[in-house]
Amino acid sequence: MIGTRASKSLYIQVLIAIIAGVLLGHFFPHIAVAMQPFGDGFVKLVRMMIAPIIFITVVVGIGKLTDTAEVGRIGLKAIVYFELMTTIAMLIGLAVGHIVSPGAGMNVAPASLDAAAVAKYANAPHQGVANFLLAIIPDTIVGAFAKGDILPVLFFAVLFGIGVANIGARGQQMLHVLEEANAALFAVIGIIMRVAPLGAFGAMSFTIGKYGIGSLAQLGILMLCFYVTCALFIFVVMAAVMRLAGLRLWPLLRYLREEFFIVLGTSSSEAALPSLMAKLEQMGCARPLVGLVVPLGYAFNLDGTSIYFTMAITFIAQALNIPLSWGDYALILTVLLLTSKGAAAVTGGGFITLAATLATLNGKVPVAGIVLVLAIDRFMSEARAITNLFGNSVATVFVAWWEGQLDVATARRTLAGGGATAE
Repeated sequence: MIGTRASKSLYIQVLIAIIAGVLLGHFFPHIAVAMQPFGDGFVKLVRMMIAPIIFITVVVGIGKLTDTAEVGRIGLKAIVYFELMTTIAMLIGLAVGHIVSPGAGMNVAPASLDAAAVAKYANAPHQGVANFLLAIIPDTIVGAFAKGDILPVLFFAVLFGIGVANIGARGQQMLHVLEEANAALFAVIGIIMRVAPLGAFGAMSFTIGKYGIGSLAQLGILMLCFYVTCALFIFVVMAAVMRLAGLRLWPLLRYLREEFFIVLGTSSSEAALPSLMAKLEQMGCARPLVGLVVPLGYAFNLDGTSIYFTMAITFIAQALNIPLSWGDYALILTVLLLTSKGAAAVTGGGFITLAATLATLNGKVPVAGIVLVLAIDRFMSEARAITNLFGNSVATVFVAWWEGQLDVATARRTLAGGGATAE
């Protein structure tokens, strides 16, 4: 177990690295852009570990269950919660976008839009609900791990865990081996986390050096609205959910401060997934439940991304002076509730989803309008990733409480102490 002092040292190092990256990107942009491999390399290191960790965690958790029907019940409760929260997130995004109107006054002529800049997103085949569900089933077992997609690995892990639970004593021997392997995997994660400051420095340097800060002033209102809306969702909606579970939000945010800075620096919530799972288990959430809910949340519970989608669409319409009716808003919500679930499955998935949603408005808002948010998307990705991180953390705590698999006393004790880095 890494102590609290080591935990504080790491997130302070990450914070310093982020500040250093901003300064380098602002004053020496040409050098800063060359730092991108450090950020990309760190994210790749973490993603390398996600598939085996999820597989072993889920198999061990399910293998120890005496009632395999419990798996289906937990999954169903999680999906119900995810749909409710993403709907609330979208409604908040629409409301803020409609009331504040960050795009009003830009008066962009639709004919002036650079359609070529978004052609790869507008012309990309969108997954669709059926294709997304079919993609959960891997073509081969090896393929699921080779591609690193969370849901196919989770799907196979659930089936394998149920199989292990059904073979009795022989399965228990296998579980012991897997538990030892899991300990080794988290030891590797501990090694990888030591280079988190370097990864955060590289990612932040590249972002500031590539896109700059001053050139984005005209789009600052949208960025400010988005950040404020994400904060509103976290500190109001998420706080209310935590209260229902008998806990408070702020201690949880403090407990996950290390993960917060890692996500802030890399703009990827996946970078914090392994340590997040370990910390949620440490604070009193049952291990099998954590292994199911967290990976599901990374595909179905994208609260920050949901807010971004609705705000981006309203911004584009306002910038082009195109009024949207309540019927249009209802259509946007309905489409996004179905299509946004695959947004994190592929690179550029967010823009593909935006393009597909605009296309459902029968040409009322041109798909090429997403070029208006291309320049600031990288800056808004931090808020999306952070909101997704906290949203999935609260979701796991709530589902554990709902299922009766949250040790509230342990959670309060752990959160009160701020928490050491998980084993």
